[in-house]
Amino acid sequence: MLGDLSGVRSIYIVTGYTDMRKQIDGLAALVQHTFSLDPYANNLYLFCGRRCDRIKALHYEPTGFVLFYKRLNVENGRFQWPRTEKEAKLITRKQFSYLMDGLDIEQPKAMIPGQKKDF
Repeated sequence: MLGDLSGVRSIYIVTGYTDMRKQIDGLAALVQHTFSLDPYANNLYLFCGRRCDRIKALHYEPTGFVLFYKRLNVENGRFQWPRTEKEAKLITRKQFSYLMDGLDIEQPKAMIPGQKKDF
């Protein structure tokens, strides 16, 4: 079903800047050749340009690719996009949720599951 991401195995965020003029073929080639990942895998790949007010997401379904595009309509709204070296970074669903809410994916005050303590 178009847009059903509940079955997505992994979510990757492509850090740095991406040319937002790229469409499905260009983004799939970037995933495959630059990061040595399989664009046909059941993964979601997220891309952001310099302005940080819009993102593209690439996902492959059994019948073909789907390209999602999200633009923030909030005045001066910007995605908190990591601008470190160009890499495809694996993120959790919770981090994805933070990102879609306009928050940084690294929430220092968020509860992070840890190890059990011995008392």
